[in-house]
Amino acid sequence: MTITQLKYVLAVAENKNFTLAAEKCFVTQPTLSMQIQKVEEELGIQIFDRTKKPIQLTEIGQKIVNQSKNIVIEADRIQDIVDQEKGFIGGEFRLAIIPTVMPTLLPMFLNNFIKKYPKVQLIIEELNTVDIIEKLKNGHLDAAIAVTPLEEEKIKEIVLYFEPFVAYIPEKHQHFEKKEIEISDLNINEILLLQDGHCFRDGILNLCKNLKSEDKNHFQIQSGSFETLIKLADEGLGTTLLPYLHTLDLKEKDQPKLRHFKEPKPAREVSLIFPKNELKIHIIDALRTTISGVVKGAIVFQNVQIISPLQQKK
Repeated sequence: MTITQLKYVLAVAENKNFTLAAEKCFVTQPTLSMQIQKVEEELGIQIFDRTKKPIQLTEIGQKIVNQSKNIVIEADRIQDIVDQEKGFIGGEFRLAIIPTVMPTLLPMFLNNFIKKYPKVQLIIEELNTVDIIEKLKNGHLDAAIAVTPLEEEKIKEIVLYFEPFVAYIPEKHQHFEKKEIEISDLNINEILLLQDGHCFRDGILNLCKNLKSEDKNHFQIQSGSFETLIKLADEGLGTTLLPYLHTLDLKEKDQPKLRHFKEPKPAREVSLIFPKNELKIHIIDALRTTISGVVKGAIVFQNVQIISPLQQKK
């Protein structure tokens, strides 16, 4: 059997459909089906139960898929070894960034990186943390930028920076006159939150988990946009918390409404994460160096309290 045949097996196992798997592998469906059948005939077993819809792995098929993943990864490592020996930093690199980091961080480092490493073909997508973890485990991403710690056994984390939370307090709010605020000043029921699925939302909920709740709101709203939350706060519908880098782009009229927390400032830990097999580690190191260099001058806070993005267990 060949590496290509094993990749076809993995594609069908993931997509549970021969036609879709063939499209993802850029071959015709008959070609893919024939190659998988050759593997099954060579091994004398059935990898897939074709009588079920969608197609399912047989018990032995699951074991073969697990081993195939290891074989394909190790095969890819050979090219990695050659590239590192030659000092070559190039080729395709698939990077994902979470939505609350991408708009502020990507413009800070992308231009520098592509100028310094023009042979790297960056393929960047915006994904939430759950999807990132899944794609890293399945080999569909080389690395990602997310909020940590994640406590994922097969994923390695390298901290890039610590980003403080900043409160956005509208003018008529009771805490507007304060120069700095404390966590105890927060009221979870008046904080306008991002929608479920954002780790920044989970961080805020963890930050406020020990505060008393006084539910006096007549509405609930969750948005995927910081800009929407800011506009709602300006309408007197509550307050919100923002990542520090996001506050740098706010309009001049909104800057006086920002309030930093007293030290230790609550902050999130932003990291470069990647599978522990460390494929393409030379490109990962180049990314880490580039990002750390540009962020170093923008975030100068030292005394911070890291707020976990993990959802609290009930």
